[in-house]
Amino acid sequence: MTTSFRTERDSMGELTVPSDALWGAQTQRAVQNFLISGLTMPRGFISALGLVKQAAARANTKLGLLAADVAAAIDAAAAEVSAGRHDAHFPIDVFQTGSGTSTNMNANEVIARLASQRLGQSVHPNDHVNMGQSSNDVIPTTIHVSAALAVRKDLIPALEHAREVVRAKEKEVGSIVKTGRTHLMDAMPVTFGQELSGWRTQIENGIARVQSVQPRLHRLAQGGTAVGTGINAHPEFGARFAQELATLTGVEFVPSPNYFESLSSQDAAVELSGQLKTLAVSLMKIANDLRWMNSGPLAGLGEIALPALQPGSSIMPGKVNPVIPEAAAMVAAQVIGNDTTITIAGQSGNFQLNVMLPVIAHNLLESIRLLANAYRALADNAIAGFKVNEARLTEALDRNPILVTALNAVIGYDKGAAVAKRAYKEGRPILDVAAEDTHLSREELARLLDPAELTRGGIKGGTSAGG
Repeated sequence: MTTSFRTERDSMGELTVPSDALWGAQTQRAVQNFLISGLTMPRGFISALGLVKQAAARANTKLGLLAADVAAAIDAAAAEVSAGRHDAHFPIDVFQTGSGTSTNMNANEVIARLASQRLGQSVHPNDHVNMGQSSNDVIPTTIHVSAALAVRKDLIPALEHAREVVRAKEKEVGSIVKTGRTHLMDAMPVTFGQELSGWRTQIENGIARVQSVQPRLHRLAQGGTAVGTGINAHPEFGARFAQELATLTGVEFVPSPNYFESLSSQDAAVELSGQLKTLAVSLMKIANDLRWMNSGPLAGLGEIALPALQPGSSIMPGKVNPVIPEAAAMVAAQVIGNDTTITIAGQSGNFQLNVMLPVIAHNLLESIRLLANAYRALADNAIAGFKVNEARLTEALDRNPILVTALNAVIGYDKGAAVAKRAYKEGRPILDVAAEDTHLSREELARLLDPAELTRGGIKGGTSAGG
């Protein structure tokens, strides 16, 4: 633990700071003021904030406002911050001033100290590192940048990977026929390929939904400064900044067409969170399907066996649980909760500034990270390796009275209901009961009731409504 201190000053006076800390007085005040959660701003946010400071220094230099040697020192220091070399010097709690001013000043102070050491002369956190900027445009910008990069680098690749794993599983087990279910009750047969194609399409739609938000996420508040008017920033700063950031990241960031909207609202973050929530809902559906299909193995459905990853009980020997789908379902619940927080925070745009920016950043990046990791885990550790219990499926299909639906056009609904009820009551295959109670031959019944054929093109000879 630090045993020595130095004295730092800001506009409010003097206070002591740990001697080995890169931060200054304003960061120290925030550390002391916000002893709330122990949660600090996410790594992805700090990385994006370093990029923002790099781009700002480059833009101000090209505009002739910042000396080249000072800008180069700031650029190098900010790059180190972005790379994660100084994360221990970003100690401020997520639950802080609503504009995120404390975190912006934390970055300014750390970068200024590093740049001063590199340059051998004083670099000022406000006059140099924060030139042409305000926390009110830096933090909204960093939210957009960090989320856009996390979606591009982590979430979309994870979803694409999960889609391909499901697609491969479709090919592997796609022709196997199983009992379909509606209301958790036996229904007409489907193939595994058809069932898994539903999962795959959910993931594909999720990718499209997230990508649809990107144009608005790429619009940046930087250049609006304090209230959206651009006070203390060069008129060309926003455009130059976006160009520099695009060069640094490879993402086509652009200045917001309306800084007043970008400072006062977080609608794009709320929109992205809504799409993440949809991905969470899809994740929950897929995870629960896997849990049900795997249930048993004797007293449940027992249609599949998930990979056995770890012992399932501290008291029941031999028990193995669907741990990955359960973990994925918990992720889904967390993301849905995060979306509620982001929604409420998004409503806190009072006049010219939203005042819940740090919690938006924290929850948005957490949701992206959790979904990326959970979709990969579910794909690799559950979907890719499950085995189908074909004998169990065949037994259930043979005894499924709902197959009588295929006879509606031939014997009518009422007669079909009577056949189904008798088959249920006696626990007999529907084919045997139908052979006794209808005028159809066993050969004709076998053709009409073939489960595989019933998965191709709907119900033979007519249509029927209902679930």
